[in-house]
Amino acid sequence: MNVLLINGSPHAKGSTYTALHEMEQVFGQEGIETEILHVGNQAVRGCAACGSCAKQGKCVFDDIVNEAAPKFEACGGLVVGSPVYYASANATLVAFLDRLFYSTRFDKTMKVGASVVSARRGGLSATFDELNKYFTICGMPVASGQYWNSIHGNNANEASQDAEGLQIMRTLAHNMSFLMKSIALGKEKYGLPEKESMQRTNFIR
Repeated sequence: MNVLLINGSPHAKGSTYTALHEMEQVFGQEGIETEILHVGNQAVRGCAACGSCAKQGKCVFDDIVNEAAPKFEACGGLVVGSPVYYASANATLVAFLDRLFYSTRFDKTMKVGASVVSARRGGLSATFDELNKYFTICGMPVASGQYWNSIHGNNANEASQDAEGLQIMRTLAHNMSFLMKSIALGKEKYGLPEKESMQRTNFIR
């Protein structure tokens, strides 16, 4: 059982990392392996809507997205962390997630997802909502904590002083661990939920 944590900040050890690292320590206590993948400093272009991934099984742009794909498939949980830019996630991270979720065709049902956001002051809840949509579009349960998953601080030093924010991360990690373990037991006994064939409708006038 393992969790892949995505650091979507350009700064390897900034406020976003501070939040992810706090979670990482709890996962270790829970006996869950972790890996933090730093993508926020990469040159990640957006999806070109070429459709090649449907034929090749991977994105046509061979970068960190394809590197992350097998890690995503193997993990039982995914944590996505981002700083807030103009009340939104880092554009590099958004491009990464767009291509990662679209180009990977494996079943993501019941992989547990969680998003965490960091900011000096505002825009946290909008970014939090934005990131959670990646999970809910593909059958991934979203783990929650004791508040919206956010931490305040303009840098790692300030974030490390946000006692409530750090507690939120610890609570989230404990809850996510419990949810992952519960789902693993449920899958052993009941398997995955039955799925209907996808019904796609395009609305035109």
